[in-house]
Amino acid sequence: MSTSSAPQPTKLEGIRYYTPEPGFVLTGRDGMVHMPWEGRPPIPLLVEDFPSVEGGASPDYDMVGRGIYQALRHNPECSFASDYASVLKEAYPHIISELGGQIIMLDAKEVDTPYLDRKINALKIMALLDPGNAGVHLEIARTLADKGSRLSTLHQAVSSWYGAEKALSNALRLDPANHHAAYEYGEALYVLGRYEKAAQAWQDIPTGLGVADQRKIEARIAAILAGKLPLVPPVDYLTALSVAVEAHHTGRNDDAAAIIEDILADPVFAEQFPMNEIYYLLGTCYQEMGMAHEAAEAFKRS
Repeated sequence: MSTSSAPQPTKLEGIRYYTPEPGFVLTGRDGMVHMPWEGRPPIPLLVEDFPSVEGGASPDYDMVGRGIYQALRHNPECSFASDYASVLKEAYPHIISELGGQIIMLDAKEVDTPYLDRKINALKIMALLDPGNAGVHLEIARTLADKGSRLSTLHQAVSSWYGAEKALSNALRLDPANHHAAYEYGEALYVLGRYEKAAQAWQDIPTGLGVADQRKIEARIAAILAGKLPLVPPVDYLTALSVAVEAHHTGRNDDAAAIIEDILADPVFAEQFPMNEIYYLLGTCYQEMGMAHEAAEAFKRS
């Protein structure tokens, strides 16, 4: 007879877990917070805060807030994430405000690649705090799709696009009438090579999309029905492009150019996923290979 083990805390860099003694109550904010910890998971603490509790003392209000917030920022899908989010929601309104401010700041400008993961994690924490908010899941999906389409992060294209598909599915579960989410859900399915399911998702969209998007959907559905599809799922091409990027960075420009040429030889993919950066990368490879004419032609298309 098998027994299931209790979930264990997720190992996170810079975090140590503390299991309080029975009867521990989290207090703070001049008595406004009085939260018995019985039945709650181990408390994540910053490693620099942990020595304060090794002698038997209990962590204070600020230590608990810092630790939980850092744990969720590292991994909003860690063990007990929902429990930790509920603590923040109930006892740390200033942290919630800070989180919201960060998201607003990141939305207000073009986010550089290093900030994409930070934005995604912040949005995932918001989803834990407000699980019924379809808009948060939609924004998670859009950010993941962005990440899965940038040359600098194409090595994570598979996980990014599968994550986008999952987030869009959640958004539609919460708001089935959101035609923008349905449109982007079909796009994610298409990128993953699930063409028939993509066509069905697009066919089920109610009226309300713009003319350009509607025409694009109709063309995509017609192409799927006619079998006019990329030779391999688009996500596989994106992964191949990540290999080309790495080859270019290590000076193997001939290998990088060959990969890009093979990808662009698929007319369906080249037409449906115009990425000017691909031609710029190809032109750079040609240039470093001494192929001036070919480089100039590639740069013209970038």
